[in-house]
Amino acid sequence: MPINLPSMSTILCIDDDRDILKLLEKNLSGEGYAVITAVNGMQGLIEARSRKPDLILLDVIMPGMDGYEVCRRLKGEEATKNFPIIFITAKNEDEDEAKGLKMGAVDYIRKPFYLPIVRSRVRTQLDLKLKTDILERLVDIDGLTNIYNRRRFDKTLELEWKRARRNKFPLSLIMSDLDHFKGYNDNYGHAAGDDCLRRVSRGLKNMLQRPADLLARYGGEEFAVILPETDYNGAIYIAAMLIKGIGDLNISYSHSPVAVHVTISIGVATSIAGINCDTPQQLIEAADFMLYAAKENGRNQFQSKDLSLAANS
Repeated sequence: MPINLPSMSTILCIDDDRDILKLLEKNLSGEGYAVITAVNGMQGLIEARSRKPDLILLDVIMPGMDGYEVCRRLKGEEATKNFPIIFITAKNEDEDEAKGLKMGAVDYIRKPFYLPIVRSRVRTQLDLKLKTDILERLVDIDGLTNIYNRRRFDKTLELEWKRARRNKFPLSLIMSDLDHFKGYNDNYGHAAGDDCLRRVSRGLKNMLQRPADLLARYGGEEFAVILPETDYNGAIYIAAMLIKGIGDLNISYSHSPVAVHVTISIGVATSIAGINCDTPQQLIEAADFMLYAAKENGRNQFQSKDLSLAANS
């Protein structure tokens, strides 16, 4: 998963003073930033949730919902809690600044502000965010295959499980294993084995076209795929596609007892969270059990189970 640097940083400015908004928009857009404006706290929350800005400039004193409340709500939501916030305010007391920083703001600028200082502090926070984003992405990437790793898989499955439970959507999981991969390493060497894993991971990634689907190296020669909002029929269609696709890569494996090329076995499990499946771990265990069944039945195939059906409980 290559690290793509953003072409333009987005800044959300929230202030009830339209003159200040126009001033900030003119100056920051002149620096090459994309600037979004909001004239009150509620509008600011809506823009933050939908536009996902890289930085928020937030006025403290606003009618209705003040900046402190906007900050509290943003920091209380999983999707927005890491957005950096700079408070801009006419309040001059040190206690007010300390309160803002304690709530999670990264900086505090007092009005009337000096535009070169605003630009400098904005640039500093955006640079820090970019570096943090890159580091966080690298932590989630498997160094060999350049796809997501077990850490990202666990985190994403937990989030998708909660979302599926909240919305009553189906959630499917694929657990897969390259067939007799130890023999591949023994016959061709570990360098060739590493290259095989890279080729398989690229192939799997190219076959999964939906942005929401997450492919991860689960461990060793194991790969997992999280399929949000995917029912049982959709999941087994994808499983069959992946098995055929890996075969079509035609990675030679003359010593395999299964085929003359590298093959994969897959276990599929589908659930609607809370119906015969109470935790993400149970979904993993069900997919693992189906993977074991695929291996027992001869490999190079998938086995599957629909946990959302009462008959399978």
